[in-house]
Amino acid sequence: MLCYRDFAVQDGDRRYSAGPILSLAARSHSRAAQLRAVAMPHLAALAGRVGESANLAVLAGDHVRFIGSVEGSQALRVGNREGMVFPAHRTSGGVLLLAELPPEEFATLYSDERWADRLDERPDLKALRREMRLARERGFAINNGRTETGVTAVGRAVRIDGGRAEAAVSVSLPTARYSRTTLPRLVAALAVTTTDIERELAAALAAEDD
Repeated sequence: MLCYRDFAVQDGDRRYSAGPILSLAARSHSRAAQLRAVAMPHLAALAGRVGESANLAVLAGDHVRFIGSVEGSQALRVGNREGMVFPAHRTSGGVLLLAELPPEEFATLYSDERWADRLDERPDLKALRREMRLARERGFAINNGRTETGVTAVGRAVRIDGGRAEAAVSVSLPTARYSRTTLPRLVAALAVTTTDIERELAAALAAEDD
């Protein structure tokens, strides 16, 4: 079960070690730490701009892990998500990151064999692919109550040098404050934030190469 959920991996000698979720920080310390360091001031600015909580998440197997979070200023707000892990298909950022995977990698993640003992938990793949396609077309994804009842999130991908997405930024808010009329403002704010993060991260990576 731990292997199926990416909390552990088993080598040829049948010995277990930490899987992608638990070893995220150690496995990609420089990139994850650098991404978080660059993103946190921009998450704070985003939270201040929209008055709602802002988060940074990365993909780990078929889950996402929140590596940065800033709470909004409203009395009723979504709490800090840092360190939390959720099934990728249930989160706005997770859908965006899954949409970036090569077809064969996505197929492996959601194969019958990998989900053999938890088929009742596997998402409707046809619906998920449809949502991923829509996310690619629109450039953002929406999670309306899938991870927590009464909470809505809107996410946008963070790309490195214009390539494949390596993380996602999302705004989380009580569903009672979300409406179709607020969506354009949230998407616009996310676009500014992800662009700023991408620009600063690209500069930091370029400086390392010099």
